[in-house]
Amino acid sequence: MENQINYRKAKNWQIALSQMNSANAMCFYILMTYVSYVGNAGYGIATAIMGTILTFSRILEGVLNPVIAVFVDKFNTRFGKIRIFLFGGWLIQSAAVLLLFIWGSGKGHGIILFVVMYVIYLFGYAMNNVAGQIMGPVMTNDPEQRPMVGVWATVYSYFAPMIMTILITMVILPKYQNTYSVEMLSTSCIVTVAISLVFIILACIGVSETDCPENFEDVAATNNEKVSFKDMVSLLGKNKAMQTYVISASAVKLANQVGSQSIVSTMMFGILIGNMQLSTLISVIAMLPSIVFAIIGGKYAGKHGSRKAISFWSFVSLIATVLMTVFLLTINTRTITVAVLPTIVYFVLTLAVNGTKMGVTAATTSMSADVVDYEKDRSGKFIPAVVTATYSMIDRLVSSLATVITMGCVALIGYETTMPQPNDPMTNGIKYLTVLLLYGFPIIGWIISIICMKISPLSKEKMAEIQAKGQKK
Repeated sequence: MENQINYRKAKNWQIALSQMNSANAMCFYILMTYVSYVGNAGYGIATAIMGTILTFSRILEGVLNPVIAVFVDKFNTRFGKIRIFLFGGWLIQSAAVLLLFIWGSGKGHGIILFVVMYVIYLFGYAMNNVAGQIMGPVMTNDPEQRPMVGVWATVYSYFAPMIMTILITMVILPKYQNTYSVEMLSTSCIVTVAISLVFIILACIGVSETDCPENFEDVAATNNEKVSFKDMVSLLGKNKAMQTYVISASAVKLANQVGSQSIVSTMMFGILIGNMQLSTLISVIAMLPSIVFAIIGGKYAGKHGSRKAISFWSFVSLIATVLMTVFLLTINTRTITVAVLPTIVYFVLTLAVNGTKMGVTAATTSMSADVVDYEKDRSGKFIPAVVTATYSMIDRLVSSLATVITMGCVALIGYETTMPQPNDPMTNGIKYLTVLLLYGFPIIGWIISIICMKISPLSKEKMAEIQAKGQKK
């Protein structure tokens, strides 16, 4: 059946460039992991209040995504739509972080101005995010090429943080005595905006040929049926593929969000290991070979389908994460980067954790596009922005708990009014909490993902059947 289908394809270089929006998004993501430090040092906001603000901001972000998505699916011009929302979102984000990190920080302003500027940032992020997520489904529906969209997105999603981590923790931070001061964070903001500009321009170039009115004809036809928020309710209530995808991806995302908070990184690298710069370097080096895992993961998804790929890589990630947890709990973490054997073991396990996670991420991106086609087959509506934004809404609502979990746990071990700093002394409480946040929650996430994929209807055979039916229509 697959050989009889004429799939829609994009050029490889177009896919590679278009997914650089993921790198742009991750630049801002890394910067905003330090927003709790900005709120504390630049605006005088207490740790507990900061956690509450960030939690509600994630909820607001989840609400903004579907609102903007409905507008995007209805929005049509002779110049297309994706580039308009991609670059427009970037402009709003950039203006907001420059105000937040530089103009307002350390000037005696309080919580109200902080919240207003943060909300503006979230609006720009939502615009850019919705446009970025619909690129894949629109550019290609080839089951072998579609996973490569996820591969490129995954590579950039790791490559960009690697660049930003090196710059912030190994170049900028040491210049400010290893302290997250107002000045240090302002410098980080300027660097982030400059780098993200390069990525967003390249992404717009990559999607330019696809971003034309004729590629949204199905969307235009759907709009005649009046796309509305009822479609989101129908998605969540009747689309089993959407249900399993949302639960699986959100569980993994929440777990990884908890561990990716800058506070957790500070406790792990700065306090447990005691060498912020060298530990970061080890993590970065271990991350480079994991790009190979993304390519392998994409090829695996193209051959076996997104569902089987997510299930397989989730299981392998579970094993790697459990081994890392046992290792960290049974050794003196201060020997990492000092003694040869612990350093090698940490390096290998970091490679395994990052690499296998790459396989899951690549397949998850591919499955998002599969859900779009599944919904078109189920309801007759081609609504890529609504589908991706419905997931984003649930994802943001769930992952909004990450900041609360992290801030709450850190407060329980004594950081009620201050934030952990790299030079703080190590205690058993800090060690156990760091391992729990960094690796304990992902173990739970992988288990949930494996269960969800067991009952998902998105098999490789089912997707081939859907594409064949769509071609006949």
